[in-house]
Amino acid sequence: MLELQCAGEDAVCAAVSRARAAQEAWAAIGVRKRITVLREFQRRVQERKSELAEAITREADKPVAEALTTEVLVVLSATRFLIDNAYRLLRDEPLPHGNLATKLKSGRLVREPYGVVGIISPWNYPFSIPATETMAALVAGNAVVLKPSEFTSLVALELKSLLHAAGVPEDIFQVVVGNGTTGAALIHAQIDKLVFTGSVATGKRIAAAAAERLLPVVLELGGKDPMVVLDDADVDVASSAAVWGAFVNAGQTCLSVERCYVHRSLYEPFLKACVEKTKKLTVTDGLDHNSDVGPLIHQGQLKLVEEHVEDAKARGARVLAGGLRFPEVGANFYHPTVLADVTHEMRIMREETFGPVLPVMAFDSDDEAVRLANDSEFGLAASVFTRDKARGERLARRIQAGTVMVNDVVSCFGISEAPHGGVKSSGLGRAHGRFGLDEMVRLKYVDVDLMPGMKKVWWYGYGMKFSQQMEGFLDMQFAPDLGTRLRGALRAIGVVVRKKL
Repeated sequence: MLELQCAGEDAVCAAVSRARAAQEAWAAIGVRKRITVLREFQRRVQERKSELAEAITREADKPVAEALTTEVLVVLSATRFLIDNAYRLLRDEPLPHGNLATKLKSGRLVREPYGVVGIISPWNYPFSIPATETMAALVAGNAVVLKPSEFTSLVALELKSLLHAAGVPEDIFQVVVGNGTTGAALIHAQIDKLVFTGSVATGKRIAAAAAERLLPVVLELGGKDPMVVLDDADVDVASSAAVWGAFVNAGQTCLSVERCYVHRSLYEPFLKACVEKTKKLTVTDGLDHNSDVGPLIHQGQLKLVEEHVEDAKARGARVLAGGLRFPEVGANFYHPTVLADVTHEMRIMREETFGPVLPVMAFDSDDEAVRLANDSEFGLAASVFTRDKARGERLARRIQAGTVMVNDVVSCFGISEAPHGGVKSSGLGRAHGRFGLDEMVRLKYVDVDLMPGMKKVWWYGYGMKFSQQMEGFLDMQFAPDLGTRLRGALRAIGVVVRKKL
C-alpha cells in the first residue's frame, strides 16, 4: 500500500507562498491562453478516460460505469463549458448609466482573479468536484492549492499530473495531501478565497474561522434531498429514478434521494416497483463491470447508515428490502434498502444518511408534499415527478432548494451550465456554470469621466438657489406628469453654469 506524507503547516504555507508568487504571471497571460491550456487538459482526459475511471474506482470503489458518467463525463463537460464561455463571461462588461447626472461618464465591470484559491474537496467524487472547481479558478487567473480527502488523495495527484502536462505551471496548481490538520492549515494560510465541500459541522467551523479575517468562502455542505411523486406520475419511471437516485455511488452523494414522498394513491405500487428493482441490483466491488452498487467508503459511514435504519425500524418503519450489512461481499458493503412507513420523527428523515437507503412516506395533497419537502434544515436539491409539466414547475417554485428537477434526479450536477449549491444548512455560494465562475473573481467597477475638465454639478458651492435648482432637476427626471417635468427642466438649467469651488 502506498503511503503519502501528511503536509504540515509549514508545507502548506510554503505552497501558498509559491502560488502567490506565480499567480501574477498566470493572470497576465490572458483568458484566451488559459483556455488553450484547458483545451489540452480536455484532450488528455478524453484520451485517458478508461484509465482515469479505473483509478477513481480503485480508490473510491464506485462502479467503473459511475466513474465514467458522474466523474469523467462531468469534468469533460465542465471543461467544454469553460472553453466555450469563459472569455465572454470574464471580459469587461460596459455598464450603462440611467441617471442624467452621470450621463457624461463611462462605466465598466471588471472581473479580476482573487489570487490564491484554496480548495478542500471530499472523497465521494474525488475527480469531478475538485476538477470543476479548480478549472473555474484557473481560467479566471487564480492559482489553486487543493487539499483532497485523505481517502482519495491519489485521484487528486492524478488531476495534478494532467493539469501540469496540459500546461498549467507547477506552482499555479498544487496539491497538499493530509488530514483535517492539513485542511486547517490551508484555511489559516494566506489564501484569498476558500471553496469547501463537506459536512455541515465542518462547514460551520470553517465559516467561523474564515470570519475572523473576512475570508470569502463557498460552502457546499450536503443535503437531505426530497423526491416528490405526484398522483399523476408514471410509477415505472419514478421508481427507477428513486432507486438510482438513492443508490448511485452507494448513496454517498450530496444530491442523493434521501427522502421520498409518494401520493397515497400510488404508494403501494410504487413501493412494490422499488423493491423489485432494488433486488435486481448487483452489489459487488466497483472494478467488476457488472457492479451496480459498491461499498461505503469506511466503517464509520457503514455504522451511521446502520444506526439510521435501526432507529427507523425501532420507530415503526417497515424494511421491504435490505436493511442489513453484506459481509459476504466485503467489509463495508450494505444491502440497498427500501423503507416504508417512515415519519419525520425518525433520524432517517432528518439527518443526512449518505448511504444506500430509500425511505418512502405517503402524502395526500400537493400542499402536504411541499410542506414535507421543506421540513428540513437542508436545501440542496429536490425533484418532482408528474406527467403535468406546468404542475411540476409550480411545485418546484415552492420547494426550498438550490435546484429542483422535474422528472429526473441527481443529474443536475452534470449540467455544466447550471449552478450547483443550496440554501439553509446546505451552504453558501455556487459552483459550476456562470455563477460558479463568478465565485472565482472579484468584481470591480471602473468609471471614467468623459469631461475631465468640467467641475461636476454636485460639487461644493451650495446655497438656497442650488437646492431649488436640484429640486427642479429631480422633477425633470422623476415627476409623474409632463408639465411638472418641463417646469423642473427650466428651474434646473442654472445648475450647469453655477459657480463651483
